[in-house]
Amino acid sequence: MADLLGIFGSAIGPIVAIAAVGYVLATVKEIDPEPLNTAVVYVLAPALVFHSLAVTELAAATLLRVTVGIGLFTAAMWGIAEVAGRAIGENEPALSGLVLVAIFCNSGNLGIPVSDFAFGDVGRQTAVLFLSVQSVLMYTVGVYVASRSSGSTGLEGVRRVFYVPLAYAVIAALLARALDIVPPADTAAMETLQLVGDASIPLMLLILGVQLARADTASAVSRAWPATALKMGIAPVVGLGIALLIGFENSTVARVFVLETAMPAAVTPLILVIEFAGSARSDGVLVSEYVSTCVFLTTLLAIPVLTVLIAILRSGVIL
Repeated sequence: MADLLGIFGSAIGPIVAIAAVGYVLATVKEIDPEPLNTAVVYVLAPALVFHSLAVTELAAATLLRVTVGIGLFTAAMWGIAEVAGRAIGENEPALSGLVLVAIFCNSGNLGIPVSDFAFGDVGRQTAVLFLSVQSVLMYTVGVYVASRSSGSTGLEGVRRVFYVPLAYAVIAALLARALDIVPPADTAAMETLQLVGDASIPLMLLILGVQLARADTASAVSRAWPATALKMGIAPVVGLGIALLIGFENSTVARVFVLETAMPAAVTPLILVIEFAGSARSDGVLVSEYVSTCVFLTTLLAIPVLTVLIAILRSGVIL
């Protein structure tokens, strides 16, 4: 018990505290999270991604394994969610909402800071890579699934991936490493990038709190439990299986990979659902309300789940 309390205090507690500030602030003040989110997506997160990948000590083979692992995880959870959703009688648009909840983790707002607090620099670098790869999948696979819920193809929305700076930050960092032109870490340019990137972590947590405070959950709680169980119960098991299958040489990377797959539902799929199927209903419930409820419930459950999981991963029992 003492170990769990220590892990909560050192890895989870600070995250909860900052997100709680955002939640409280949104309940007493009218706050629009969109400008904050724009700053993160177009300035702060790309700086974090570039700096982390440019100076990372992770081997190229490790970067490739993580990328393959994320692809396998996404495919596996998509299949499981489709089968489980149809088995319990979910139809469109809720079925697509369930799939989005199951396959996309909150690897940004929550995943990066938790991995940083729990596993240090390697944790942060691995989490940044996870976010980068998943962001590309969100604006390709995610757009397809979200548009499916409204009965359209929505393939035009896939073009958004070319407007997301995260993808270019990844390419630029990898090219700089390949050409051996990454400036030394103590130069003004790299220190500035680090400063800007570091600012993204507390801001992402504040945004998470604001978004949770704005979520309308009352009407869809009873519908959200199957998707919540998939996200917080099945996804970490699938992540562990993939980590064992791939065989990461760096045990810390393997542990962070599993930790990332156990993160609660991401917020970005909610944005996609609102755009492609904002007015669509399933048994009287708006699909956007259904997804926002899943985000809210999985985020609350993540507090005890991640605390216990970090304790298990740190112990080295499974990886």
